[in-house]
This record gives sequence, structure tokens and C-alpha cells, in this order.
Amino acid sequence: MTKSNFYDYLLSSEVLKAVNMLSFTNPTKVQEQVIPAILERKDIIVKSQTGSGKTAAFAIPICELVDWEENKPQALVIAPTRELAIQIKEDFFNIGRFKRLKVSAIYGKSPFYIQEKELKQKTHVVVGTPGRIIEHIEKGTIELSKIEYLVIDEADEMLDMGFIEQIETIISCLPKERVTMLLSATMPRALEALCGKYMIEPIHVEIEEQNSATDRIAQEAYIVDQSDKTDLLRDITIIENPDSCIIFCNTKQKVDEVDNVLANLDYTCDKIHGGMEQRDRLSVMNDFKQGYFRYLVATDVAARGIDIDNISLVINYDIPEDGESYVHRIGRTGRIGKMGKAITFVSQDENRFLKDIQHYIGKEILLKERPAKETVNSLKQEFLEKINTMPEIKETKGAQLNKEIMKLHINAGKKTKMRAMDVVGTLCSIEGITKADIGIINILDISTFVEILNDKGELVFNELQKRPIKGRPRKVSKVDEFR
Repeated sequence: MTKSNFYDYLLSSEVLKAVNMLSFTNPTKVQEQVIPAILERKDIIVKSQTGSGKTAAFAIPICELVDWEENKPQALVIAPTRELAIQIKEDFFNIGRFKRLKVSAIYGKSPFYIQEKELKQKTHVVVGTPGRIIEHIEKGTIELSKIEYLVIDEADEMLDMGFIEQIETIISCLPKERVTMLLSATMPRALEALCGKYMIEPIHVEIEEQNSATDRIAQEAYIVDQSDKTDLLRDITIIENPDSCIIFCNTKQKVDEVDNVLANLDYTCDKIHGGMEQRDRLSVMNDFKQGYFRYLVATDVAARGIDIDNISLVINYDIPEDGESYVHRIGRTGRIGKMGKAITFVSQDENRFLKDIQHYIGKEILLKERPAKETVNSLKQEFLEKINTMPEIKETKGAQLNKEIMKLHINAGKKTKMRAMDVVGTLCSIEGITKADIGIINILDISTFVEILNDKGELVFNELQKRPIKGRPRKVSKVDEFR
């Protein structure tokens, strides 16, 4: 029997509190089937399209099952891209916030030594890309002996990227007694073989909405010469006048080119592609999620797994060369039941790609005539008004959670032999504070960060101005941003 409410799963009060504050109302179809299976510690194979709520489907039960007292990682999530690994980490962090779960993300082009230090501390969940996970395994900087839950996310993408051998290498280092979850939009034979080799009597979950994303997204295409694409892009954006739009290109050079065109037209825009520094990519994605600019120009690095609310329009400036990439691109709009729109530019020599995509999605894409100049001009004033209006800044996913949590910085760390028990002991000596009010403690070389829960931050902050920690007065300050 399916459950229509998260309370039906008998989750802990800490997990339910986070779920409520994240505005998860009712379980999606995939969550209805996956959450109880994982809670019962069953292996599971999930075939479901993008935008179905898959991450929460495995993050909620894993956060419930993880034992806070265990210092070594208990769950390992393998993801194909850095962006997805970071997003999954954030989802786990938010859902496990009131259970005080420590979540680490490990991926390439990020300092190895920082990840190594983080993994030496209490860590409950590790999310990573295959190559960096193997690097940590080879250098002995990750402890896998207590892994009870393995998640292989976006498995078909990892197959396409040639990661299957690396995944098998990682699996060979894990305890055989574990729960294994594999999630994928498609299920090629190579993935079926992987499941048969490493999973025990898995439950198969296939959400019947094979083309759910394509069904709830209005799709159009325009035949256009390469030389006319920028003019058509300008006309389409004027007519559609979206609040939030991703424009996909096939190469990073084209992304740079289109971004320059839009910037010269005074659009609020930015770009993301694989040639950028990781910190810059993260900064751009975070700003786009919050609505600081309306137009994001991107390669397929932004096509998979990235969850951004209320993207009203996707434009394929360059048509993707296969149906699967097309579905993932347009799946950035029309998220979890909402309607969306996708427009694709097709040059004369790219008709074969359009036909392949139509065959893949099982429906024809409406071919449209180029908008008349009169239509464009009649809508230009409304477009200019929106362009010249500051976008409404959205709250981050965890903003509601943060409202009753204060993060404090203590100017002492490992080099002064600060331990978590020293911090907990001092905090619990404050009248009105118990262990339940203390969140995640992160001890670095010369700093310690601690979260105070339940709206008791001000009380603790004021008390620590006069109360010693580990026998000495310490400088304690508030941290504005959560890490």
C-alpha cells in the first residue's frame, strides 16, 4: 500500500522536521516506492526520468537509518559530475540537519588535502565522483569498512562517461553486507549486468511516466541558419519573456559567444561550462538558483541532475545529438509536475538529429515559423520592463532550516587540542541548553564551527562571551553563511 504522507513512514521527529521545513508536502511516485524499500534495507533498482524527486527518495531513508554515534562513513553515494555531487551533499545535509549528520563531498579539481582532513573527522555520508573516490581509496584517506548503504545515481550517465569499471573498483572495496541502490533514467544491458553482479534480489521500481518530462513540457522547434541564430534568440526571448531561462550550447566556445551576445544586449545573464574553475561554476549556479540573473548559458554540464525551481524556459541554441541529452536538457524545466517549455534551434543539416530525438521521445516536436517583426515589436516594451527590473531573489533550499539555527565560530581548533566533547561540555553547562540543541561541530586546525539549534543561538552566543571553553576564554563570533 502506498503512503500519501511522510508521517506514514514512521520517520524520526528530526527527519520529519527537516522534511516539513523543506516544504516537501506529499511523497512523489518514486518516493512512495523507494522510501519504504530502503527503510526495510532492500536492494533497489529505480528507473525514473529526471525531475521525479529521486534524490530525496534515497536521502530521506538513509538519513533516518544512519547511526549518529558511528564516526566512520555509513553511506556512499556515487555521482557522475561535480555539480550533482555537491547538490546531493546539500540535500543530505538539509534532510539530516536536525540529526546533526556530517556529509562530505569529494570530487576532482578541489583540493585533495582539504577533503582528506574532512574525512578524518566524524562523517556519516560521503558523496563523490568515481575518480576522486578511487584516489582517496588508493591513498588510504577514506574509511569504507562501515559502509552500509551504497547509492549509484544517474547510472546511465556514468555508463556513457566510461565510469563502470571505476564503479566496480569502488564496489570491490565495500563490505558485502550492505544495501545497494541504483538509479537511472534508462536501463541499458550493461547496467542490468552490473545490477545482477552486485545486488541481491533487488526490488525493481519503474515509474510509469516514461516520458513524464516530455509530456508536461511544451516543445517547439525552429529551422534556422547558423548565421541567424542570435537574431532568432533575441526575438524568442522577447516573445517568451521568461523569468528564468537556460540556453544550452554544445561547446564551451559557443557558450562564451552566446553569453557575450546577451551581455551586449543588456540581458541579466551568466555562463557555465567545463572549462571554468569549480568555485566559479558553483558561484554561478548558486546565483542562478537564487534568481540574481534570468539567463544562464550552459553546456550539458548543467543538463543532468541539477535541481532549480521554476525554470520557465529551456532553449537549445544548439540541438543535442541524441535523444537522451535532449530529455535531460529540457527536464530542467517542468520539474516534479510543473509545466514548462522548451524551444530547439535546428539548422538545415541537423534534421537527422531532430528526427532521432522525435523517435526517442515518441512524439513530434511542433515546427514553428519565425515570429513576425510586428509580433516581436509589440512585445518589446514588456520585455524591456522586465529586463530593467531587478529579479526577485529566492531563498535557498535550506533557508527555512537556517532560520532557527545559528552557526558560531570559536577561535580554537585541533592545534590547541580542542575536541567536540570540550565544546559539548561547555554548551551543556549553560542553563537551558542540552545536547539536543547542539548541531554539527566541525573542528579545523585553528577554528571550530558549531551550530546551535532550536532558536537558542543568541543565548549561547551571549553566554560564550564570558564563559571559558577548555579552561580558557575564546573569541566566539557569529557566522553569516552556512557551509
